[in-house]
Parts: sequence; structure tokens; C-alpha cells
Amino acid sequence: MKPDHGALPVDAAAPSEPGRRWVAAGRLALNLVVLVGMLLLYLAVASLMSLAAVRVGADLLAGIDPFLDAVRRPYVGATELVWRELAVDVLRQVFLAGLVVTGALGRDGSAWRRRLALDRERPNGMRPRTLLLILLLWPIVHIAWVTGTAEAFGAAFGSGVRLSPMLSPAAVAVWLSYVVVLAPAAEEMLMRGEGFAAARRFLPPAATILVTALVFALAHVSAWGLARPVSLAPLALMLGWLRWRTGRLWPCIALHGWSNLALIAYVLWP
Repeated sequence: MKPDHGALPVDAAAPSEPGRRWVAAGRLALNLVVLVGMLLLYLAVASLMSLAAVRVGADLLAGIDPFLDAVRRPYVGATELVWRELAVDVLRQVFLAGLVVTGALGRDGSAWRRRLALDRERPNGMRPRTLLLILLLWPIVHIAWVTGTAEAFGAAFGSGVRLSPMLSPAAVAVWLSYVVVLAPAAEEMLMRGEGFAAARRFLPPAATILVTALVFALAHVSAWGLARPVSLAPLALMLGWLRWRTGRLWPCIALHGWSNLALIAYVLWP
């Protein structure tokens, strides 16, 4: 039998160990880019939808042509501007939650609740007493960290903050609902729901917690630069750990909302 000169030895045909590592690293990097891009796209689309809805809807209600240029637009007043800004914030969270649920339905169909950890099929992985203790004690850690980092960065969000005098009692109620209920629910559905489920397909739990925490923190970059992301980093890590440890999303929503309420109460306390 003649030797097959066209056949390659097994060692030569198979990729080398460094080559396999480079391929694996490339796939991981690509998956991370897709994950971060998906999360940011959700946030961007929700923001654009809320801005468009408030701009067009509020203008039509006020009898203003929404497509007038800035020079010809009439001034609507400070109170109206405050309400519009609040409406943008509220609608952003509503649209975000709707987009996340729609995306989960498109990916997993009737199992969308399981994907977002909103189902009750799996038992809670944490004893209720432990979870209650975390919910009660964590705001103390959160307040201390946020106020400390705000002072270190010279930011104003940790102290000396007052509600705008343009906010009516009804507007304050809507704002509190937004901060304590709407924002925690929508953001957790995105980050610890859809984002966590997508990341767990190619990352171990610790890396999933870290990646979702980083995206959550960086999504809060504001006029204070990195002060806000740094102030939210421990909360983001704790929320990711809760999501992994309990296997459910509602503890994350509860801790997120409770931390927001505790910080607001501390900052606005006379």
C-alpha cells in the first residue's frame, strides 16, 4: 500500500494549544462586545422612545407644532419643563421594561419568565431570614459608601440635595414611584434579568456578576464623571450576587428600590 502523501499528521492538522487559546479568547471577546452592545442598545432605544413621546405628545397637548425649530418655539414655563423631564424619566423605564419583555418573548417564547428569573418553578436559593437581614442592613452600607465617595469626588449627590420647588405634591409622588419602583424594576429586568441570562451562556457566575455590575455602573455616568459609577459599584455587585444566589429577580428589585428609598430619605432629611 502506498503512503498517502496528502494526509497530514494528526499533530499538524490539529490546532496548537496557543492557537486554541487565542480562538477561545477571541470568541469570549466577541461575546462580551455583543452583550454590552445589546444592553446599551436597550437603554438607548428606550431613551429615544421616551424623548420622542414626550416631545411630540406634550407639544400636541400644549397646541405647539412639535417640528418647530428652536428659535420659533414658545417658552412653556419652568413647571412644564420639570413635568416633561419627569415624564421622560418615567417613560424611559416603562419602555425599557417593555423592550426587555418583548426581547425575552422573542428569544424564549412562553419561557420568558424563566429567562428573566421571574418564574416560581425553581426554589429560592436563600433562606428568607438571611434575605430579610440583607434587605435590612444593606442600605446602611449603601448610604455610607455613596456619601463617602461623593465627598471624595467632590460631588453634590451625597449631601445638600433638595427637591426642586417646581415639583408639586403630585410630581413628588410620581418621582418617588419612579425612583423606588419603576427604575429598579426596569433596570433589574435588563441587567440582572436579560443581561445575566445572556452572560451565563458563556461566562461563569463570578464573571457574570462582575460584567453586569460594570455595565450597570457605567450606564450611570453623568455630569459628575465617574463619581456615580464608583458610588454604585458595590450595590451592582450585591445585586448580581443576589441574582445568582437566589435564582430570582424579585430580591434584586426589592434591594435596589429599598436602597434608593433609604438614600433619598437620608439625603433629604432636614
